[in-house]
Amino acid sequence: MDFVDYYKILGIEKSASADDVKKAYRKLARKFHPDLNPNDAGAKKKFQQINEANEVLSDPEKRKKYDQYGKDWKHAEEFEKAGRQQKQQRQQQHTGGFEEEDFGGDYSDFFESMFGGMGGGGGRRTKTKFRGQDFNAELQLDLRTAATTHQQTLSVNGKNIRITIPAGIENGQTIKIPGHGGPGMNGGPNGDLYITFSIENQTKFKREGSNLYTTVPLDVVTAVLGGEIMVDTFDGKVKLKVNPETQNGTKVKLKGKGFPVYKKEGEHGDLFITYEIKIPTNLSAEEKELFGQLAKLRQHGN
Repeated sequence: MDFVDYYKILGIEKSASADDVKKAYRKLARKFHPDLNPNDAGAKKKFQQINEANEVLSDPEKRKKYDQYGKDWKHAEEFEKAGRQQKQQRQQQHTGGFEEEDFGGDYSDFFESMFGGMGGGGGRRTKTKFRGQDFNAELQLDLRTAATTHQQTLSVNGKNIRITIPAGIENGQTIKIPGHGGPGMNGGPNGDLYITFSIENQTKFKREGSNLYTTVPLDVVTAVLGGEIMVDTFDGKVKLKVNPETQNGTKVKLKGKGFPVYKKEGEHGDLFITYEIKIPTNLSAEEKELFGQLAKLRQHGN
């Protein structure tokens, strides 16, 4: 297996911090994402390499093993176990218990004999099966797309896979696609693919779980006298009754007009509206006179 320099792939130094790894990965993942380079085989391969590098370098334990064992990092535990066994056998030899076995080389040769084929005794050992590496990817959606159940095609390891994304997926949520990670070794199972969703919100609605929040302007006359107004919801306009003497900052709830509930088809959260009363400007002389009369009436009433 050829050595792959994950630091070089991400364009960072070996001394890079965890934050440096994260920033480098996100920058390159956006640049080489298959959705942005649909006909570029080179970009697809680069995207896979970027994900593989991030999978290792963003995990402190995996990074430590990679730095120590290089291309054999995935088998570090087996490597270390074999080394301990060798040490124990040598200690036993010195105490007069057993004859020391000649492994015919350094750690690397010994590791190969234990896990790669022929054993030191001349018989063929059963190859140990190793599970493939898990892959991580980030998928960007806008809020309105995340509100609908839909399918997307992703390119992983040169293969296209179609996934169904349920309505109501959360920002930062991760889903697992079994068996679509790195290939296993010696007949071992494939790793899994983990997709983390990054949801951009360019609407006027704030999302918290399955609930939505928005602010609606209200003219002073309607606030005082009451009436009906048309307000925007996430899926269209609705008519809303305003009670007389509505105060600034009053909140109302529209049940079932929020965001879809994840994996519960037909269920939605609620929409919470906050009224923001607008004071009129550029009043005409007649309007100012009417407000003046109202002020006098209020004074006499008090």
